[in-house]
Amino acid sequence: MALTPELASSFARTALANVAQEYPAKLDHVMGGPADVRGPRELHPAFYGSFDWHSCVHMHWTLARVRRVHPSLPERAAIDDAFDAHFTVRNIEAECAYVARPESAAFERTYGWAWLLELARELRGERWWPVLRPLTDALAARYVDYLPRQRYPLRQGLHPNSAFGLAFAIDYADAAGDAVLRAACVDAAHRWFARDRDAPVAWEPSGIDFLSPALMEADLMRRVLGPRDFSSWLDAFVPDGFALAPVAVDDRSDGYIVHLDGLNLSRAWCMEGIAHALPAEDPRVAAMRASAAAHRDAGMRGLASGDYAGAHWLATFATLALTANKHRSA
Repeated sequence: MALTPELASSFARTALANVAQEYPAKLDHVMGGPADVRGPRELHPAFYGSFDWHSCVHMHWTLARVRRVHPSLPERAAIDDAFDAHFTVRNIEAECAYVARPESAAFERTYGWAWLLELARELRGERWWPVLRPLTDALAARYVDYLPRQRYPLRQGLHPNSAFGLAFAIDYADAAGDAVLRAACVDAAHRWFARDRDAPVAWEPSGIDFLSPALMEADLMRRVLGPRDFSSWLDAFVPDGFALAPVAVDDRSDGYIVHLDGLNLSRAWCMEGIAHALPAEDPRVAAMRASAAAHRDAGMRGLASGDYAGAHWLATFATLALTANKHRSA
């Protein structure tokens, strides 16, 4: 399955509507006083839509990715207009000021941080990249400050998952040539995960996961270990392999249960990445690619619901599942 022009247009229309939809909204907002009682657009003039801040960031990423993969997309002009409206110097200054608040020390850690870096990576070379740079630099610095202080990783299949946060940060650091950020992330990955053995894959999934803790960890470690070391690490981490079947989703109007559609899609991109990192002759490659395809197909079926519980974010996971390792930005 590929990101066809028709599918890209569908995702673009969904994302364009979402990034400009202020309500309903779920704020990650610690108030320091009465003056902090404000709405999403006032708090986050660049990223006020799509229900929550991180979803708004990664729906902008969706727009950037489909725009790059299909340059003749009919929605390209509308995407550019949205970026011009949201990515202004004044708006990004306001986002930086929000992040700098004492009450925002843990704001969107590390899921939103990771997606902002991924958005910046996707927009490198575009006219909006220098405008985003101050916010990107602020969150990269936040990683460098935070990682040495975090003794233990967060392993759940939700937003704070440490492996996810590190994986996207490493991708950004590699693209931007940020050696300090990369070193901090690689150090954390080794401290947290290098000695892991016998991952409890059979315990997955939890009922509201949108990430697989085991697969996400492996997808991270392929970024920090050489091919031979990664293969040996994977042998010890999952001696019996990833015997995972696509999960069923019983209520797509429930904001947590619908996470499982995202789980199918994130499993797919993780398995593709892991298979890509293994030697071509490794017997695990074919099985993982077949499982990735089954998970991707299952996750794509969830997009037909149209319920806002999934519609405000699932197009991003579908776009990544269809383009990861195929259309990577520089």
